Amino acid sequence: MENKKNWLIYIMVGAATTTWGSAFLAGKIAVVSFEPTTVAFLRFFGAMVLLFPIMWVTERNRMKPTKKEWLLFGLLGLTGIAIYNICFFLASKHAPVIKSSLFIAANPVLITILAGLFLKEKITKSHVIGMIIALLGAVIIISEGHIVAMLKLGFAPIDFILVGAVISWALYSVLGRVVLRQYSSLVATTYAVAFGTLFLFPFALAETSWNDVQQATIGAWGAIAHMSIFVTVISFIMYYQGIKVIGAAKASIFINLMPVSAVIMAIIFLGETFTFAHILGAILVCSGVTIGSYFGNAKKKNSDGPKGIVGDEPHVRAN
Repeated sequence: MENKKNWLIYIMVGAATTTWGSAFLAGKIAVVSFEPTTVAFLRFFGAMVLLFPIMWVTERNRMKPTKKEWLLFGLLGLTGIAIYNICFFLASKHAPVIKSSLFIAANPVLITILAGLFLKEKITKSHVIGMIIALLGAVIIISEGHIVAMLKLGFAPIDFILVGAVISWALYSVLGRVVLRQYSSLVATTYAVAFGTLFLFPFALAETSWNDVQQATIGAWGAIAHMSIFVTVISFIMYYQGIKVIGAAKASIFINLMPVSAVIMAIIFLGETFTFAHILGAILVCSGVTIGSYFGNAKKKNSDGPKGIVGDEPHVRAN
């Protein structure tokens, strides 16, 4: 009976991480009708409306944040909700889903490095090796296999946007580790989403007219609703419920399903081409992430509870 329950949990966690991959496809659909910042605002406004009631019901005994903690929540909202999602939806508009999803998949290794630099967490040999391998894979994906040509011509503007997405999410995750010492993942996520939505609002208001809202397609509204409800809220709850049963280390492995599902959906629904450079880059990124994030932490005692912060690539504390 216990094994059957665990298999159901594995399926649930796998479904959650696979759903995160659909955010790349949904973003591609939504930015046809709205500008990237507006899509980000609408997504997280919808998520905020759902998250606050859930937090009020399940976290009745939560602590009242201090001024310093409110500042940290604000920084979480700025980096992981506002800046990351502006970059994410800009990439959705101007870059192939396959390229975006595979490149952003390298995030966990950078998070580990930043945690070592700023939080003094131990960086192992596996972390360094993993970072180098994942970085090589990311370069191959960005250059589409033509590394020498890319060095001669330089990066395309969208490549810098993708780099910005990776850096902002990594900063968000490292800041999140500080916040999660005092608050649950649900409380931290809810407050971060609230601040991020607040930061996005004036930009969305400036770039969007009532005419844009009226002319938006049903598909765009459906994509935004999908990202708010399923990608941001339901998958978050499913994933962290899974951590309670199988632990953070096992659950974090399933995050590698995110870029896989994004690539498959892009090929099926958008007709994007999966080239040999993508295959090679994906293998290197996934290998680097596995070496750096899993084997790099294998010797550490996994004593954390269901901690993490939600997004398209939820971060799990592995220390």
